Amino acid sequence: MDKSDFARRLADKLIEQLKDGTAPWQQPWEAGQILSPYNPTTGNRYRGVNVMALMVTGHGDPRWMTYRQAQAQGWQVRAGEKGTQIQHWIWEEARARLGRDGQPELDNAGKPIKDIVRLSRPKVLVAAVFNADQIDGIPELESSRRLEWDPVEKAERLLNASEAKIQHSQGGGAFYRPLSDTIHLPSRERFEKAAAYYATALHELGHWTGHRKRLNRDLDHPFGSEGYAREELRAEIASLILESELGLGYDPGQHAGYVDHWVKILTDTPQEILYAAAEAEKISEYVLTIEQKREVSQTQETTGVKEQIPHEERTYLDVPYDERGGKRKKRSAPSGTRSKRRVTSDQVLTPRRWQSGKYEISKQ
Repeated sequence: MDKSDFARRLADKLIEQLKDGTAPWQQPWEAGQILSPYNPTTGNRYRGVNVMALMVTGHGDPRWMTYRQAQAQGWQVRAGEKGTQIQHWIWEEARARLGRDGQPELDNAGKPIKDIVRLSRPKVLVAAVFNADQIDGIPELESSRRLEWDPVEKAERLLNASEAKIQHSQGGGAFYRPLSDTIHLPSRERFEKAAAYYATALHELGHWTGHRKRLNRDLDHPFGSEGYAREELRAEIASLILESELGLGYDPGQHAGYVDHWVKILTDTPQEILYAAAEAEKISEYVLTIEQKREVSQTQETTGVKEQIPHEERTYLDVPYDERGGKRKKRSAPSGTRSKRRVTSDQVLTPRRWQSGKYEISKQ
């Protein structure tokens, strides 16, 4: 199926559901409920526009797989069932490196050297998948998943790791202000549940990722405009993915509605759902990995501070192996001299003070 046909079919279905109030991001679900489509044979969730393509089908079970994957598990797709098409975009491919003579360059083993090349247009692979409702022999879906984390605590850690500037008010609404790069939220006590507060906060954090210092999306549109609605579409889909991944639950009533704008956008430009879903995936990935990015950043900063101290000026105190972790033996040196000992393999270096993440001292 052509990419434009895929977009048109999906956009038409979404337009129909938007008018009925049944689009995926217009539906609430409870905390811990599994909603985002995933493949039970691989354990991976579907990504990007495929999330929308599978959710609009109306199946209540989030499990999807190919015919062969079902067969490999001993399950059977029922006769007459139709698959749902999904897409996989390939933006890079390996190509042989050519020499000046136009022939492939070879490595020491005589094999062609290949480079990864970014394609100007993606290669689109199409596959058909079936829902668990269409398959016999598959185990019943668990009513809720067992999380290894507390969703509210996880959401709080993500907000803290982002270091986003968040301002609360008693009477204001929820919004992100690009000019000041600040998130504005109602005070926490105005939310009935903690999960509702964090769902709203993460939605605004999705907008926050669009700042030029981060994912650099076009945020320069006035409230209520079509451009604003396009950004809101990305944030809504990202919220759906984020809150499903975290197990927070989802309340569409917490977010503003732009149904008329969305219907017009998808009618005029069906491909917009492809772009919106792709950017929503980037938003959710940025937020979900923000803790790891902060840890890497802190490690790099610490390494940078260490590298600023010239090696010859770094001084460590050596301690013999038999003194590790126990009571240190009293050591003495002749009066007026300093004890200088060569560090051997049975000794460790013990630093003397904490310096920006590592114990280290430098000569003053």
